[in-house]
Amino acid sequence: MKNSVATVVCLGGTFFSPSLKELGLEVRHLPLARGEILDWDGVRRRAGLEPDLLFYLDRSLPPPIVGLETLPCLTAFWCIDSHIHSWYPAWAQGFDLCFASLKDHLPRFRLRLPPERVVWLPPFADHGHHPPAEPVEPEWDLLFAGTVDPETTPGRAAFLAELGHRLPGLAVRRGVFRELYPRARLGLNIAERGDLNFRVVEALACGACLLTPRVGHGQDELFRDGEHLFVYDPEDMDGLVRLVEELLADPERAARVAEAGRLAVEAAHRPIHRARTVAGAVRGLDAAAVVAERLERAREIRETYLKLVYLHWAEAARDPAARAAYLTAAKH
Repeated sequence: MKNSVATVVCLGGTFFSPSLKELGLEVRHLPLARGEILDWDGVRRRAGLEPDLLFYLDRSLPPPIVGLETLPCLTAFWCIDSHIHSWYPAWAQGFDLCFASLKDHLPRFRLRLPPERVVWLPPFADHGHHPPAEPVEPEWDLLFAGTVDPETTPGRAAFLAELGHRLPGLAVRRGVFRELYPRARLGLNIAERGDLNFRVVEALACGACLLTPRVGHGQDELFRDGEHLFVYDPEDMDGLVRLVEELLADPERAARVAEAGRLAVEAAHRPIHRARTVAGAVRGLDAAAVVAERLERAREIRETYLKLVYLHWAEAARDPAARAAYLTAAKH
């Protein structure tokens, strides 16, 4: 195992992985099919090389890698959906590094992993999110862009139904953000599970004057209320309606804050910024020593943190091959 990291296999989402190439790393991306489970041999075969770093970028799937504790290269996990998957913190202990998008959840991952190897990596906006080249005449007073389903997003559906009764200028649409947000005077975000979601950064990148709930997870460290966006209390519908009415009556203020939010994204929340955080954390490690320590403790890590995760997924799996893979991972 080398001390330096030159080759990276990114497993799962692409996200900012192309930007790692800009920082001098050789990057291979391995997309994942739902239900696919890889071990070390599978990674090497699909990548065509033995990486210095195996980096799983969260796809909100059952564990797509087994034998984590015995992998001979440095390993990392970018965890996005810890507000949905309670098993993530335990499974993350099989990696050498964990990046988490929700800052308030960082302590959950500091079990085996020391604080310096649990790093905040917040949401960002890729370069597909940007304002139109030419100004667009707004059609709607307030826009929520995203999926609304009473069964899968009941809180969101109920919230928008009530708000729509109070504000007839509310529009709810699905589609490409950069095409939708410029058509609205104000943009609305909803965080159904209290997470700092990607829509915050993506809407700002598209030039929206954004109204978003107060959620924690470092949101106030990324963007300031009244300067880059506007924060509302999701339990105070009256307050939200007042805020919308005030901003509609003061379009210059809304435009000023929208532009400040867009510039904040360009300054610190594009793919290259997240890639630099990852590269800095990786290069700050003695990779050989970190991997050697994990391999020495492999059985303990499996028994303490990973076994119950794999047994759970073996029980939940409908596919016999997946069940067998998780049962094997739980044993050795």
